[in-house]
Amino acid sequence: MDIRTLQKPLKEQYRNDPNASRIKISAKGGQADAPIACSVDIGRAIYQAEAHSGVGGAGTGACSGDLLLGALAACAQITCQMVAAAMGIPTEKIEVTVDGELDLRGTLGIAKDVPVGFESIQLNFDVVAPQATEDQLRALREKTEQYCVVMQTLKRPPQLITDWAGRG
Repeated sequence: MDIRTLQKPLKEQYRNDPNASRIKISAKGGQADAPIACSVDIGRAIYQAEAHSGVGGAGTGACSGDLLLGALAACAQITCQMVAAAMGIPTEKIEVTVDGELDLRGTLGIAKDVPVGFESIQLNFDVVAPQATEDQLRALREKTEQYCVVMQTLKRPPQLITDWAGRG
């Protein structure tokens, strides 16, 4: 698959009409039978999620932290693959592993000095490209990190707006 050919008409369209490049992606959580689980509808698929076993979940399904890290892994993986293809770097393997560390005392509200959420997230890229030069690999790293939407969103969080609706 030639990424440049695939993206060429899109890039031309977005240059000619910048408004065409603006998209909105949505996800919707839905209540389940138990307060420790929910469904997440992204419009093209529905995922089941549950609370982590460390806060009372069964530990058999993905928790929200898993989904966040999974989104980062998927974005970094696909971005790296697409950048390598666009640069013409033949690869034998690209694999991204993401690990996150957090202290559950924060989310359980038992230690006010402990933050709620991940304290650190580590991305590990395993790229096997024996024919690539050091300059190509350096450029692959720079461009992957520059264009990975989820990574850049976590590095520079967007404005987060909440809106509550309901009755009662």
